[in-house]
Amino acid sequence: MGVQVGQKAPDFTAPAYYKGSFTNVTLSDYAGKWVMLCFYPGDFTFV
Repeated sequence: MGVQVGQKAPDFTAPAYYKGSFTNVTLSDYAGKWVMLCFYPGDFTFV
């Protein structure tokens, strides 16, 4: 699955740390709102 600039991002669920605890977030929960997605390789993975 690929995503291109200007297209709608596909819905997904991902683990997150929010307000002191771990939870799952789904992109569709933020429909109609501004969302910034940040991805980075895991710490100490030599990537």
